[in-house]
Amino acid sequence: MNLKTFLLGACSAVALCGFANAETLTIATVNNSDMIRMQGLTSEFTKANPDIQVEWVTLEENVLRERVTTDIAASGGQYDIVTIGNYEVPIWAKQQWLLPLDGLGDSYDVDDLLPAIRGGLSVDGKLYAAPFYGESAMIMYRKDLFEKAGLTMPDSPTWEFIGEAARKITDRNADISGICLRGKAGWGENMAFVSALNNSFGGRWFDENWKPQFDQPEWKAALQFYADLMKDAGPSGASSNGFNENLTLFQQGKCGMWMDATVAASMVSNPKESTVADKVGYAIFPSKEGVNNHGNWLWSWNLAIPASSQKAEAAQKFIAWATSKDYTALVASKEGWASVPPGTRTSLYNNEEYKKAAPFAGPTLAAMDAADITKPTVKPVPYTGGQFVAIPEFQALGTTVGQLFSAVIAGQSTVDDALTAAQATATRDMTRAGYIK
Repeated sequence: MNLKTFLLGACSAVALCGFANAETLTIATVNNSDMIRMQGLTSEFTKANPDIQVEWVTLEENVLRERVTTDIAASGGQYDIVTIGNYEVPIWAKQQWLLPLDGLGDSYDVDDLLPAIRGGLSVDGKLYAAPFYGESAMIMYRKDLFEKAGLTMPDSPTWEFIGEAARKITDRNADISGICLRGKAGWGENMAFVSALNNSFGGRWFDENWKPQFDQPEWKAALQFYADLMKDAGPSGASSNGFNENLTLFQQGKCGMWMDATVAASMVSNPKESTVADKVGYAIFPSKEGVNNHGNWLWSWNLAIPASSQKAEAAQKFIAWATSKDYTALVASKEGWASVPPGTRTSLYNNEEYKKAAPFAGPTLAAMDAADITKPTVKPVPYTGGQFVAIPEFQALGTTVGQLFSAVIAGQSTVDDALTAAQATATRDMTRAGYIK
């Protein structure tokens, strides 16, 4: 007698029978801390839903994007739930690659979702993904190092100040880099930061007629500043560092400053994970002197159902659980309020327990409120998006340009050569796609 036959023959135990006949959801997600925590709490969901089991596929960010995009475009059906960004959601929904989330339940409280986040995940009034966490970008910095160097972080810092401060607090003998920034190639890795940097320098990806702008002075100034700063005050091997690598460096006390996603604030201030938890300050993303733009970074990691999934009802149950106010309360009960997924619900930022436990709550909400992806640049543009351009072609183009710029940080190319190649590549791709007439 095999195990399944034995279990079915012993079906006086209801939960046992439910497990034997359980429907299995395959979920693809990114290897970020909040998602790892969600996997650890999944048993809470399966206990309440014994007819559903969960199988996780956890991948590094660039690999996740590549595999999920390939599978969903081909209707492969490999995944029942995918973790995707607010870049993909409206594009894929319009291509009918995603199912609308119309079965989250009356208690889900869709109206509690932050308007900017909900709007980016909806098409024609229908929600096509539910936000797991949302973010903008901000500065995280070591208050102790600033004090030692006689520095005070301004309310609205400029890149000129950041450059001077980073070089001043760099201490190679103590293995402390003045600043850590993304260098790993990828449209959602180094180009998330570099695009925001360029926006804050007054630059843009394309002009009103979709002509690439890499041959303009703003891009030259932004990329040269970035390359020089990383050489003078960045960590070794910076061209291989993305979000997770820089997070680890900061938590280990090896970075004086880090400009990145606001979601990292709970991680760098958690004494269980960070050696500098009690020394971290927060400030708004910098702008260049004379430019009224702080980068306009707005992002969310979201759970969505591919149209190829045959388990939509079970998938919506899981998504409703993982992105609910009850899940937030569950994380708070296990890890404390400071560790809950941020940036998705109005109620969280009205919660006094959260505001008391999370000193970064106010700066995070301020950063998200300051982001306007409908006006990402100071000059007119034909696109929306802050750290990305919301067109289907950007995924491939952004990664190609990211590789060119990563090579600059690695010392394998010059700023001028990288910009020349980026201009040629973008012009060719946008012409082929029909944007440039």
